[in-house]
Amino acid sequence: MISIPDRFSPPLPIDAVLDDVRVSLEANPRLVLVAAPGAGKTTRVPLALLDAPWRQGKLLVVEPRRIAARAAAARMAESLGESVGQTVGYRVRMDSKVSATTVIEVITEGVFTRMVVDDPLLERVSAVLFDEFHERSLDGDLGLALSLDGATLRDDLRIVVMSATLDGGRVASLLGGAPVVESAGRAFPVETRHVDRDPLLRFEDQVADVTLRALREEDGSALVFLPGQAEIRRVAERLEGRLPVGIRLAPLYGALTAAEQDFAIRPCWAPERKVVLATAIAETSLTIDGVRLVIDGGLSRVPKYEPDTGLTRLETVRVSRASADQRRGRAGRTEPGVCWRLWNEGQTAALQPYSTPEILEADLSQLALVLAAVGICDPATLAFLDPPPKPAWNEAVDLLRGLEALDEDGRITAEGKALARLPLPPRLAHMVHRAAEFGAGRMAADIAAILTEQGLGGDATDLADRLQRFRADRGQRASDARAMAAKWAKLASGGDALAQSSAPLAPGAVLALAYPDRVAEARGQPGAFRLASGRGGVLEEHDRLAKEGYIVVADLAGKAERARIRLAAAISRDEIEMLFASRIVAETTVLFDAAARAVRARRIRRLGAVKLTEEPVTAPAEAETVAALLSGVRRIGVDRLGWSKDQRRLRERSSFLNQTVGEPWPDLSDDGLADSLDDWLGPFVDGVTRFDDIDAALLGAALDRLLPYGLRQDMDRLMPSHFEAPTGSRVPIDYGADGGPAVEIRVQELFGLDRHPAIAGGRVPLTLVLTSPAHRPIQTTRDLPGFWRGSWKDVAKDLKGRYPKHPWPDNPLAAEPTRRAKPRGA
Repeated sequence: MISIPDRFSPPLPIDAVLDDVRVSLEANPRLVLVAAPGAGKTTRVPLALLDAPWRQGKLLVVEPRRIAARAAAARMAESLGESVGQTVGYRVRMDSKVSATTVIEVITEGVFTRMVVDDPLLERVSAVLFDEFHERSLDGDLGLALSLDGATLRDDLRIVVMSATLDGGRVASLLGGAPVVESAGRAFPVETRHVDRDPLLRFEDQVADVTLRALREEDGSALVFLPGQAEIRRVAERLEGRLPVGIRLAPLYGALTAAEQDFAIRPCWAPERKVVLATAIAETSLTIDGVRLVIDGGLSRVPKYEPDTGLTRLETVRVSRASADQRRGRAGRTEPGVCWRLWNEGQTAALQPYSTPEILEADLSQLALVLAAVGICDPATLAFLDPPPKPAWNEAVDLLRGLEALDEDGRITAEGKALARLPLPPRLAHMVHRAAEFGAGRMAADIAAILTEQGLGGDATDLADRLQRFRADRGQRASDARAMAAKWAKLASGGDALAQSSAPLAPGAVLALAYPDRVAEARGQPGAFRLASGRGGVLEEHDRLAKEGYIVVADLAGKAERARIRLAAAISRDEIEMLFASRIVAETTVLFDAAARAVRARRIRRLGAVKLTEEPVTAPAEAETVAALLSGVRRIGVDRLGWSKDQRRLRERSSFLNQTVGEPWPDLSDDGLADSLDDWLGPFVDGVTRFDDIDAALLGAALDRLLPYGLRQDMDRLMPSHFEAPTGSRVPIDYGADGGPAVEIRVQELFGLDRHPAIAGGRVPLTLVLTSPAHRPIQTTRDLPGFWRGSWKDVAKDLKGRYPKHPWPDNPLAAEPTRRAKPRGA
């Protein structure tokens, strides 16, 4: 048996358990290896298995990230005294170094997934080692599930799950009770210092200040954790010109070239120093020798899928405690270090214990397509550590059906097989495949490269600008991406990647093939758009695309109605009509125009919420017209209809009876009529389109139905419309008065009346509003005899002074009622 410490140097903590790993895998094809960061599991375990008696084929080491795959391959090759591509090689997107002699292949999770799809039994593979499995990426979970499924027909396939922070027992159970080997690792002491966030400083300013302070107070290089590329760029701008002599900046994120990434992770020893500005890419799978200072901003950027919009957006969140511990540990990989955390010490306990597995929050369309490609329609038949959530799975299947990739039974179609051959998310694969039919496969492939490789083509909002810059870029990364895009186009077009139609599609039309739900229509002020999905988005008013009538949105930031559009392309209405004829819906809308106080009918053709054409309809359906008119009546108000005075009084009488007696008297108040418009007004407005055409004659017919003749006779008997005064005057009774039915009448017309007037057979007294000859109120009473005997004398004395030509008797009960003044000469 090989003595690993003798063969490889320097010795690493993992060396102590390598024999245990070898022995376990000889007896059992499954293994869980839990090893602390820096233990050396990534580079030592594969080498220790090279001469295992069961190894007949390749050893695959599956890494979450490209940079980690390349770095791991380089370290292992160096340990063997070889170049990468000999015994140890790697395969990542846009780059590979392997040969016929390669035994250990370090590959990314996405590459591994495609390998399993092409060869479910992994015929020429002896072992698959999943590294950094605690990151719980969707591709990692899928790769392990597919490996376990294939291994049911291959009992000689070894599967090893390696992780730094992981519930080993739970994973061991998933692997059928696999043994668990643990390595303590090597960790030097790390002092933790907390710096409260300053609310008056921008995040990037405080990170730069703390970084400079750390460099002044301590020796060694610094690793600064930031959520994304934008923050890295801004912190770099703030550090430029302020760093001590001899200290260099080294950004580290996925969109950089291989050379730039290699510089960031290259060992750095005194007196040389550097500041590595990194995303979460540097949390676990990379060891940067010489780093003993860590500045942790406490933030991470993670993808969040929004099922209601079909968009996956990047969201900045607080790191988990596990991630914070991983970052802190980076300061003690090679010597004692110091970690500065930009949060209060007490906030650490409030952090989420672990990051949420991507499978629980991601768009599952890629997973569903991969499973369908290997003949699996139900994810429950596979061994997932966390099963895909049912709602997200159903939505993914619906999307794939919409792309014609799956049939109604969830089985893959010919279209689906074509999409599965392309190493792209389903939407983009569909875009490239469909564009190839129009002779625009290469343009679509270039667009797919821009959308999947951050930073290619710059950061312009207009996709056409990015496409032009991408094609003109002579850098290595852009050249590699163009070569990759050419392969996609060739796959999609059946081998002729350069075929073009006589009228190739524009970039916006190509993009729309991937995102028909993100075709957007200008709505109002420049830069405001509504997507076919119903969501809103905005561009800066000065942006060139802000003046377009229609665009297609590729990237949108924010949840609000005015989310910021970060990448889009113009598209014409004719292109929309041509591409989506089968999806466009024509509908006649009949609405009430409040400004015109009339019903307006329009025939509208839409793609989702995007309106393409609109034209008037001269003869809309009668039922829809009536419904729209009645909605207008509710909006303007029943009281604004053309009621006559008599009709309003009739309504008041019926409403009073409804409130005091109830059935059979209808509630004809404004609120009561508004609640029952369909019943009483609907049958009488056939052919009516204008609010103002609902006149008194039409309303009278409706009232006749509400109050038929017999009921109205009973009403006239119980609740007469007028009060007949002793003088013979017919005075209208106000049934809507606050105090009940009321009559306003000149006091002289009631002389001689010794009983208070009442209605409803004498049960309801009228409220009398007594007025002067000039119709000014002088008294309100519900007891006329009491008024004559009481305050009349004082009232009469005042009236005599103001109206001397009118009779004001001392005893009104004995006087004749009158409507006139005293005769001349009296």
